[in-house]
Amino acid sequence: MYFAVLMFIALLALGCTSNVQKFGTAELQKGSYKNMTTDELNEQLKSKDFVLIDVHIPEQEHIKVTDAFIPYDKIENQLDKLPSDKNSKIVLYCRTGRMSEIAADKLAEMGYTNVYNVIGGKVEWDKKGYSQE
Repeated sequence: MYFAVLMFIALLALGCTSNVQKFGTAELQKGSYKNMTTDELNEQLKSKDFVLIDVHIPEQEHIKVTDAFIPYDKIENQLDKLPSDKNSKIVLYCRTGRMSEIAADKLAEMGYTNVYNVIGGKVEWDKKGYSQE
C-alpha cells in the first residue's frame, strides 16, 4: 500500500510539471520559437530564405553565409539588424545553443513569429564537418 501511495504522488507530481520544449517548439507566454538541427540548417542553406545570425559572445568564427553578428544579450537593442517584418524567418546560432535559445526567447517575446534556434550551435556544426566562413 505504501508503494502505491508513493507511486501516485510521484505520478501526480510529474503531471504537474511543465515541459518547456514540446515537439521541437519552445513554448513561451508571448510567443515561441522552433529548434533546428545542424543537419537541417546545412540542408536549408542550399536554398537560403532566411536571415542567419550568430549571437555568441565573444564573437567567434562564423558559419558560412552568416548575415549578422548580434550579441545575444543585446538583440533587443539592435533591431536595425533584424528584418522589419516580424514574420520573416530568422535562424539564430551560438557556440553550443544556450545563448541562441535566450535570444530566440527574446525575439519571440518581441513578437517575431518565425524564429529558429540551431541546437548544438557552432560546436555541433564543426563536429559534422560543415563548411566555415
